[in-house]
Amino acid sequence: MWGWARTIAGTTSSTIGDRCFTLPPLKCLISPNILPEDKNCIRRLIVNRFDFSTSRNNMVRLLKKMGIKDELVLKAMGKVKRHLFVPKSGRFWFGSDPYGDYPLPIGFGQTVSQPFIVAYMLEKLKLTAGEKVLEIGAGSGYLAAVLDEMGVEVYTVEIIEELAVTAGKRLGESVHIRTGDGYNGWPEQAPFDAVVVSCAPDSIPDALTKQLTVNGRMILPVGTTHQRLVRVVKTNGKIELHNDLAVRFVPMFHWIES
Repeated sequence: MWGWARTIAGTTSSTIGDRCFTLPPLKCLISPNILPEDKNCIRRLIVNRFDFSTSRNNMVRLLKKMGIKDELVLKAMGKVKRHLFVPKSGRFWFGSDPYGDYPLPIGFGQTVSQPFIVAYMLEKLKLTAGEKVLEIGAGSGYLAAVLDEMGVEVYTVEIIEELAVTAGKRLGESVHIRTGDGYNGWPEQAPFDAVVVSCAPDSIPDALTKQLTVNGRMILPVGTTHQRLVRVVKTNGKIELHNDLAVRFVPMFHWIES
């Protein structure tokens, strides 16, 4: 089944799984002057082939060079097909590499974070398989997919319903997703061993801190114009805050009661 298709200058590009193909103009396929067994036409059926698995491997190598060492994170990001989490309206259609180290738009003014930031945040959480993790800001579902590949139990909240629905279809039943206000977390499923926030609140939401286990940890961007990653670490219920990288995330939305 075709994953996607586009038409540029009379050609059509499509993906099947990990491979991208550029097909010849339709007139080449239906022209009465070209026989089906014409080797030249058949050869043109698969040109400019691009193997996304190679791109993932290159991405992982770059992450290692940038200092990422957590093998669980690296292996997961080497398996998750990031190109499937970039929608048709994203920059990918205009020549961007879905595995390049930069954020990509996913619609509704939102983005999927650059691979390094995803890897960095997950590495800082020091996750182990089987832990229970809450994500705030599902977006396209990419980070949740990486968490799922890491073998943790994933709960993710997305305030934009259209994104939540689309992400849910991509992720399948192994990831728990719902539409909701991320400021409230997911109290019915608390406590969580870790929380990762993919959008920036003005300050650390109290509800998220309270939903951590007694030895839980959280990482999130905090701020408006100037943002910084903050790590929240609970040790026997006592909270410690650690400032980290300067970053730039989309703002965290809050539902306003009518």
